[in-house]
Amino acid sequence: MATDDGNPIPRFPPDFLWGVSTSAHQIEGAAKEREPSVWDVFTAEQGRVKDGSTAAVACDHYHRYREDTALLAGLGVDAYRFSVSWPRVNSPGGLDFYDRLVDELCAAGVRPVPTLFHWDLPASLDWLQRDTAARFAEYVTVVAERLGDRVPKWITLNEPAEHTLLGHALGAHAPGKRLLFDALPVAHHQLLAHGLAVQALRAAGAGGIGIANSHGPTWPASGDPADVAAADFYDLLLNRLFAEPVVLGEYPEGMGELMPGDVAADLKVIAEPVDWYGINYYAPTRVGAPGGTDSEYGGLALPAELPFSVREIEGRPVTDFGWPVVPEGLTELLTAFRDRYGDRLPPIVITENGCSYEGIDDQDRIAYLDAHIRALHAALECGVDVRGYFVWSLMDNFEWAEGYARRFGLVHVDYETLERTPKASYRWFRDVLQAQR
Repeated sequence: MATDDGNPIPRFPPDFLWGVSTSAHQIEGAAKEREPSVWDVFTAEQGRVKDGSTAAVACDHYHRYREDTALLAGLGVDAYRFSVSWPRVNSPGGLDFYDRLVDELCAAGVRPVPTLFHWDLPASLDWLQRDTAARFAEYVTVVAERLGDRVPKWITLNEPAEHTLLGHALGAHAPGKRLLFDALPVAHHQLLAHGLAVQALRAAGAGGIGIANSHGPTWPASGDPADVAAADFYDLLLNRLFAEPVVLGEYPEGMGELMPGDVAADLKVIAEPVDWYGINYYAPTRVGAPGGTDSEYGGLALPAELPFSVREIEGRPVTDFGWPVVPEGLTELLTAFRDRYGDRLPPIVITENGCSYEGIDDQDRIAYLDAHIRALHAALECGVDVRGYFVWSLMDNFEWAEGYARRFGLVHVDYETLERTPKASYRWFRDVLQAQR
């Protein structure tokens, strides 16, 4: 199937992995059947979520996982990336749910790809505390020992950069702390948790281990040295700070000194070899020198005291979320990673890529995915070792601080009746996958 002037999407390698992604807090619901997470606490506070909603019910995937697995089977994906809720595993019967889900996926011929942390930290824990990394490794061991015989691919953490920046530096996400650069220990402790989780998974006999980091090209607002310096710092903070400890076993220059504990010893753990490296891609960021006033990024207010400001990328269509649509940015990002890290870079999997658009006849989403899949193929043709692509998301869901105002799904969810309706993009992606086989 084609949307690019009638040209079919190019062929990917026969073993290329095609999938879709979700996360536990955004779709599961059944909040009373598990212990609270930081997101339950956050959404209970007035004004934290734009539409005042919570994920107490969400898509009720906890009770409808068989119906949702049938949607996955009908879509024809190779794999399903979901997340395991740490608070649910801590609760009676919680791990049994994931046991049933994994069995259902395997019976449907869909490979389970669990993410072990997707922002829903137990409310009793805090990433500012080093001990949380050790508690995470203990939890990972419990999950791996139960599910490991059926799981071919694991993800330790999802987007530690966003969880640090939005949740702890700017206060826009749970747990709602506004620490600015005092949030850096959160970054370090999450990375340490990743390394300890890799060790725990290996000890449990698991393989196929990766991490899902968010990345995007950083474009200076101009050639002015102040704009270039601000863009370089932003790139260090959002891209290199979270990639290089994993890939190279070192922090970018000047950052290790800002981290807590025995950083050299911790880096040896953080750099435990992974089998692949996950990248979530949505858009580049245009960055300039601070302007002395607050700036805005994707509806998020950025305080003036930051050493950069985020500027609009002009001349590009935007999604309903206001994010610019720049598919060639994915090619740029992947070739830049290849050039920067060379042989040290593991094989790459695109663990998230998607867009927010309203409507069931979602032609804009089809055009977006078509263009990004072609951009991914262009990176392959440039010699980048990319092994898979996961669309965000299988279904509409609770979009964090946006509540239910944004729809990223291939499947429409009526939040009153919880009825699922496959969108035009679902049928399009199904046909793409059939053509690849």
